[in-house]
Formats: sequence, C-alpha cells, structure tokens
Amino acid sequence: MAKKTIDDIQVAGKRVLVRCDFNVPMQDGKITSDKRIVAALPTIKKLIADGGKVILCSHLGKPKNGPEAKFSLAPVAERLSDYLNKPVVFADDDNVVGEHAKAAVAAMKDGDVVLLQNTRFRKEETKNVEEFSKELASLADCYVDDAFGSCHRAHCSTEGVTKFLSPCVAGYLIGKELSIMGKALEDPARPFVAVLGGAKVSDKIGVINNLLEKVDTLIIGGGMSYTFQVALGGHVGKSLLEQDKVELAKELMEKAKAKKVKLLLPVDNEAGDDFSNDCMRITVHSKEIPENFEGMDIGPKTQVIFANEVVNAGTVVWNGPMGVFEFDNFAVGTRAIAKAMAECQGVTIIGGGDSAAAIEQMGFADKVTHVSTGGGASLEFLEGKTLPGVACLDEK
Repeated sequence: MAKKTIDDIQVAGKRVLVRCDFNVPMQDGKITSDKRIVAALPTIKKLIADGGKVILCSHLGKPKNGPEAKFSLAPVAERLSDYLNKPVVFADDDNVVGEHAKAAVAAMKDGDVVLLQNTRFRKEETKNVEEFSKELASLADCYVDDAFGSCHRAHCSTEGVTKFLSPCVAGYLIGKELSIMGKALEDPARPFVAVLGGAKVSDKIGVINNLLEKVDTLIIGGGMSYTFQVALGGHVGKSLLEQDKVELAKELMEKAKAKKVKLLLPVDNEAGDDFSNDCMRITVHSKEIPENFEGMDIGPKTQVIFANEVVNAGTVVWNGPMGVFEFDNFAVGTRAIAKAMAECQGVTIIGGGDSAAAIEQMGFADKVTHVSTGGGASLEFLEGKTLPGVACLDEK
C-alpha cells in the first residue's frame, strides 16, 4: 500500500511536526558526522518552501536517566541553521514540550523552523505513553515522519502522535525507502539476489525465511555461514558457531531446495589463529578449517563466485559484512561485494547497519541505488514485518 508523502499535502500556514533522525554521532559535544542532518534537508527545505511552520523533533542516543547535557540537540540546531541559511530556534526544554517550545511555536511565521529537545528526555517516549503523544501533537496541525531508522519502534514521536494529528505523511527519506525497498520485495527486476552476512544466523532467521519466498539466489557469508557449513558436515575450527541453530540451517537449506532458490555458501575462507588483524592467516577450504583457526573472511574463490552473482543481478539486496571488516586484512571479501554492488547495472540496495558502514568506508556509497538509513528497520522490512511507524501514515 502506497503511503502519502509531503508532495500530497498542502502545508502553507500550517504547523508541521516533523520526526527526523538526528541521532548523529557526537564526541565531546561536537558532531563527528552530519550525514543524517544532510539527509533530512530535502524534506525540511520543501516544507519551508511551501510555507509551513516547521517543528522538528528527534531522539539522540539513549539517555538513561532523563535529561543529560551530552544528549542535547543544541549542536544539531546550530548545524541545521548553517545548512538552511536561516535561524533554527532551539526550544531547550528538558520536558520537550515546555515553555520554550510553546513560546517558540506561538511566535512562528510561515517558513520558520523550530527544533525541540531530545524526545527521549521524556521517559514516556519509548513507552508510547498517550499523554506525551498529546503534548507533542498540541504544538502542530499535521505530521511528517522522515526517520526510517526509528520506524520499527512504536514510540510517541513515531506512532503515538499520529492518533492526534491529520494528515500524517512520509517525508522524502521514508518515501524513498518504501518505494525502492518495497518494489524490490514486491516486484523485483530479476534475477533477484540477496547477500546476507554478519555474525549470527539467529539475527537473520526471519529475513532468510522471507527472502527464500522471493529471491532467485541467496548468498550467505560472514560469521553466520559457519553454522551452515557444520550443517553440511564441515569442520569450522574455532569459528563463530551457533550449535543450537545447526538443525535450523539444515531446514533453511531444504526450503531453498524446495523453492528452487540457488543457495550459495563460501567454498574457501581466510582463517586466522587469533582474533586480530596481524594474526597468522591461511586460506582454507570452508569445510576444513583447522582446530586452532577461526574463519574471518570469505576466500578468493568465494569472492569471485559471489561477486559474479552480484554483478549480473537485476536486483540485489545486501545486509551484513562477509568477514571481520574492521580488520583491514579481513575486509577483502566485504570489499569485493561492495565493488560488485558498485559495478552491477541493476537495482542495488544496502540494508543499513554494518553493510552501510562498509560501503561508505570503501567509497562506493554513491555507486549504488540506495543505502538504507535504518539498520534494524530495514532488517524488519526485509523480514516482511509491518513497521509501526509506517503503518500509521495515511494511505494514498
């Protein structure tokens, strides 16, 4: 079901509450990466241009004990006003909807921008308490959600508030997530290839199950692949292994066979005798990793096989690294996939989290169709789950 976006509504003269993702990395009160702020600009600029009174809100970090100065959104307000070339009024209320916020909103003219304090300064936010949702809603006439990374959580600012405002629509970021990822899952250009990596099978069971209904090829690398190798009778030394998921791995391989999905596992691995960048490294057959070694990346043959599938895909979704990519010596497999994604002519989607970090780091982010902005949210989307922060938005 398509959701309405900011292109479907009139905001002139209206107070618009916009949920952004300003959960930016901070160090000593300074923003270390403002990618998320930049990503929010198209939506904010459109609402300003259309004459809306733009009230922004977001969480930042995980304040455990109520308000803490280090989790204040004040630096975000400053950075935003630089980008927008206009003052962004920061409503510094520890209770988020307080005297400063009310006064700032009351004084707004069309095209003005106000940023509220960190929504998680209120304990009620993550518990989706109706009272706080009503307070947030009291500031505005309508609602725009542009924080895909928080859509899989029903919080006051992502879901509760929509019960008291209308219309409730998606901003450009969420609109893009839903249209690109939605089309990939509903009506993909084929062959449809999914590449799954990361540490644990248990984190990806739902994703594997859902994708087996849809893909032509499923590639499994990273730490989770060793559980599959054991299910095939292999020896994996001291590699990551979820012993309690071996039977499940067998079932998933059976399901792939029944669905005629090509399931590819590594044929060779790079293994080390210690969990460090400078350990002794050997290239081994994936089912014959020696006792005192652990697999830490896919090997050269596997890189070629996997990259070949990716380059020739009509649609490819990638979630999870192929190895311990934070160690340079074991980042080769992940880099090979990133490069293949960049070279693929089809629709290429990076499903958030570590894969997004890897593709940014390796300089290929601008060569893929879409890098999802939400790790947990994109995983749940790929699982076919309904995201509460999306479900509550108006249908077209």
